[in-house]
Amino acid sequence: MQKSGRDIPAVFVWCARTEVAEGAMTEEEWLACARPEQMFRPMPGGGPARKRRLFAVACCRLVFDWLVDNRSREAVNVAEGFADGAVDFHQLERAYDQAFRALGIVGGEPARAATRVALEHLTDANLSDLVALIARSFGTPDGDEWCGAREFQAVLLRDIFGNPFRPVTFSPDWRRDTAVSLARTMYESRDFSAMPVLADALQDAGCDNDDVLDHSRTPGAHVRGCWVVDSVLGKE
Repeated sequence: MQKSGRDIPAVFVWCARTEVAEGAMTEEEWLACARPEQMFRPMPGGGPARKRRLFAVACCRLVFDWLVDNRSREAVNVAEGFADGAVDFHQLERAYDQAFRALGIVGGEPARAATRVALEHLTDANLSDLVALIARSFGTPDGDEWCGAREFQAVLLRDIFGNPFRPVTFSPDWRRDTAVSLARTMYESRDFSAMPVLADALQDAGCDNDDVLDHSRTPGAHVRGCWVVDSVLGKE
């Protein structure tokens, strides 16, 4: 059995086959869906480009330790920087070229995913391919590890995009110094263990939105692009 570069929590290591038929998707279906590529359907335009990129990065970080060539790892890091405007297209293009060369030497699904994350445009087809490559890195399709990886990817997607059926209007009054400082520290360090503390800070600032507070206090995965942290920092 393969071991992940980032272990999938045991609660997700079960065969999640929740699939939704083509067409309109209800909120209940979206919340239960374990097929990330289907979950973009209710989002206008498939979601903001920055968040799509950060979702791809978060998926690649699940297998980051399996990227044995530094060029593949660099492609993931550069793609993350590109999402936030820290690097330009030319740097992204070079990172893709280097990751593609690394793929020709080491092969494998994780290295192949590292080329996808550095593509200039992350189309629906590219994202579907990337999430499939990450899931296959964990095991054979429909196996427990594969299903667990798919479910965890769905959790990451919900953390980044939030519930498209319940858009939140984030009040500027909630962006007080304590909340902004906490959010910035978590974002920069990629350590989101202080999310419950952020919830307290937001509540002290007058936030009474249950979706914001519950997401911050509920145990689970949080990554760069988390919709609550982004809202505090004014990122889209």
